[in-house]
Amino acid sequence: MKLLTAGASLLALTISGTAFAQDAAEEKTPSIDEIVVTAQFRAQNLQDTPLAITAVSGELLASRGQTNVSEIAAQAPNVTLKPQGQELGPGIIAFIRGVGQTDPNFALEPGVGMYIDDVYLPTLTGSLLDLTDLDRVEVLRGPQGTLAGRNSLGGSIKLYSKKPTGSNTGSIEATYGRFNRLDVRGLFDLKLSDNLFMRVAGVTKNSDGYVKRLDYNLTHPGTNVPTFAKGADPVLGKLGGQSYAAGKVSLRWQPTETVDINLSGDYTRERNEPGANVLLYANTSAVFDGPNATFTGGRPFLQGTNGAGIPLNCAFVPNGVNSCDTITGYDRRFISYATYADPARPDSQMPYKPTFTDPHSDLDNYGAALTIDVDVSDQLKLKSITSWRKYTADWSYDSDGSPIANNNLNQTQKNRQWSQELRLSGKVLDDKLDFTVGGFYFDTRGTFTGRINLNYAGIDFRHGPDPTPAKNKAIFANFTYALTDAANLTGGIRQSWDEKDYGYVRKNPDGTNIQGPCNFFLGAPTAGPTGIGNQPNCLLFGLDGLTAKFRDNRVDWRVAADYRFSPEFLFYAQVSTGYRAGGVNPRPFFPSQATAFKPETITAYEAGFKSDLFDRKLRLNVSAFFNDYKNIILSSVNCLDLATAGPGGSSQATPCLRPSNVGSAHVKGFEVETLIRPIDNFTIDGSVSYLDFQYQNVDTLSTGVTKKDVTPYTPKWKAAFGIQYDIPDVLKGMLTLRVDGAYQSKIYTEAANLDSLAVSSTVAANSPVTPSPFSNAGGGGPITTLRLSNRIDAYFLANARVGWQSDDKDWGVTLEVQNLTNKYYFTTLLQEAFGAGTASGAPGRPRTWSVSVRRAF
Repeated sequence: MKLLTAGASLLALTISGTAFAQDAAEEKTPSIDEIVVTAQFRAQNLQDTPLAITAVSGELLASRGQTNVSEIAAQAPNVTLKPQGQELGPGIIAFIRGVGQTDPNFALEPGVGMYIDDVYLPTLTGSLLDLTDLDRVEVLRGPQGTLAGRNSLGGSIKLYSKKPTGSNTGSIEATYGRFNRLDVRGLFDLKLSDNLFMRVAGVTKNSDGYVKRLDYNLTHPGTNVPTFAKGADPVLGKLGGQSYAAGKVSLRWQPTETVDINLSGDYTRERNEPGANVLLYANTSAVFDGPNATFTGGRPFLQGTNGAGIPLNCAFVPNGVNSCDTITGYDRRFISYATYADPARPDSQMPYKPTFTDPHSDLDNYGAALTIDVDVSDQLKLKSITSWRKYTADWSYDSDGSPIANNNLNQTQKNRQWSQELRLSGKVLDDKLDFTVGGFYFDTRGTFTGRINLNYAGIDFRHGPDPTPAKNKAIFANFTYALTDAANLTGGIRQSWDEKDYGYVRKNPDGTNIQGPCNFFLGAPTAGPTGIGNQPNCLLFGLDGLTAKFRDNRVDWRVAADYRFSPEFLFYAQVSTGYRAGGVNPRPFFPSQATAFKPETITAYEAGFKSDLFDRKLRLNVSAFFNDYKNIILSSVNCLDLATAGPGGSSQATPCLRPSNVGSAHVKGFEVETLIRPIDNFTIDGSVSYLDFQYQNVDTLSTGVTKKDVTPYTPKWKAAFGIQYDIPDVLKGMLTLRVDGAYQSKIYTEAANLDSLAVSSTVAANSPVTPSPFSNAGGGGPITTLRLSNRIDAYFLANARVGWQSDDKDWGVTLEVQNLTNKYYFTTLLQEAFGAGTASGAPGRPRTWSVSVRRAF
């Protein structure tokens, strides 16, 4: 069976217990008590592992229709995985138990470690991984400081590919659905010789966008907003569409019974539309001197057909409480007026206009890995993991969702990495002591480049390429000692060394050097440092050529104990530590913002039990945890401590987007997972998780975070259920009916939480709408104030599926509906209201359907 998209949910353990997974064409599906994981460097039954862990078989991933790693979060308690919003490109947002990161820049380490075949991925960019041809996924909750190839403070998500077996089998599957979705997946496994095998897998995924970009002029006849259309069609393009292709070739050579060599190469190519994004708030009157969107001195961002400047306000918000848009004939929830154009007229302070950006979100991601396993003896095994990877991500962003262009960016992030890990594992003392010792080396070279066009701040410059070389070295040891047949003591220790450099390159868009300081600070009678009479981008003077360095080392440890009271019940408890390396602000807009932040640390206490009861008809796993979380690193848009940032003592707190140590917190919670099979062919699964995040101290002055806030993308409650019924002997096959649901309580998307702030609004005489008071056409009723929030309210998603598979497992047909109730919700929000005067969000897909046909051979 095929679970559905993001939001469809089953519990972690449920998925791991895949007795009913259906792809027996390649190997026999294991029973519920035979799920094997390698979270502790050795093969263990999931129910014997003293960790809170989700293990998901590749067969079940495929049968439930999960196509990227973000969809796993619906099943894993206290785990949040979301595709990045449009502003940060092709990547992922990952949080586990309140620990994570939203910024993909090289200056920051992800709080959640992502791995492919034990190869660490150092950034959120390129980590929205496809789930093609996997053996399993392991989601480890809690710090993995002694267990992962690179420290993973909140937890780890590990993908393991299927290895070639020489079975001479294969399959192909095609899917068609709403928004012209067309997916094709295929694989084959060949025996090249008695000890050499090859496996080839490929996938292509294509779909149209579900947010329409409309030309405001053509959809609002009589407006003074100029047209950006090339003809009579008001649709300029779409957002949220996908064009994805990936392939992987794996070779497996077994020259002797004691040597297993696996070599793989993969390539992913994405040529997507920008991520779905809609404008939710627009109020430049709260940012600029008056309601019009203008540069310093009254120069308009966009000149109307009547020659006057056009304000950015509720007229361009198509839906919601902040809308006064009058459009009809379209679904307001999925509309954007973004043009990806800045038609501003050039002048001596802004000479690099106009500028136009191609709407896109592209990624080329490829690499190779070599894994060698050698059985040195019956009691000693050696493992070597060597990897090289490279990616280039390039994406555009029109944050204001309107023709005004107050914030328009094109960014490119490149990374090259290689890593080496060695592990020596064995058993001694009559097999009572199981140990692993090893070493890890990681080297990455990244660059970030962008055309950063911030009209609201009066700057338009080239950021980078900023070089960010980094290295990590570590040695580690883990052991498990069998105190008795029923009791084990586990310990681990890891010494890590980190080093990271950051170089700042800031130029004018044409590559020339930025001149400064601003004439305004030298006494020239100009209208501020961004007024006419100043050099272009002079506020950035002094940044170009600056360098920063970070060096640190850390010892992490783990102690765990487990006791099996009976074959059905295991109790465990553990204490572990972890850390995330510090660094420097990668996006200073003024020299004083080039600040450093300290490493983040955590000490985690956890206890739980794993049980299979009533002849394994009921699986119930429970864990509870308490984390002492210190020097929390989050990105902040508040720079209140920079009151004298500008030359000559001028206040330059905006723009600002910098990582900071916001404070320390205590985090506690629990997780419950269950799988129930009361009768043959009938399965109920579910999970519930709770998390209480409490700051103990915060730096409110410089970050805006208060003690009542919680970390981003961290719901207090999550719950999931799945109901499945299999009907045999239907047209010589098995008919499967399944319904899944997932609930998530409210979350905040910024470090400084904002529930609902009332902001006064005015409408300029030259506005596309009637001056105040004006009608809230998108939300109902007249408004003179706007509501600002970075809260995503609680929501529930449901999915349904009907599938048939022949008794010979060679044919399969599936009909699925995703977002069954057509729920309107947001995956991410971006609140720039206090700088750019806007806020936007990424709406999730509306209800979709698809039909799949699969053929195995």
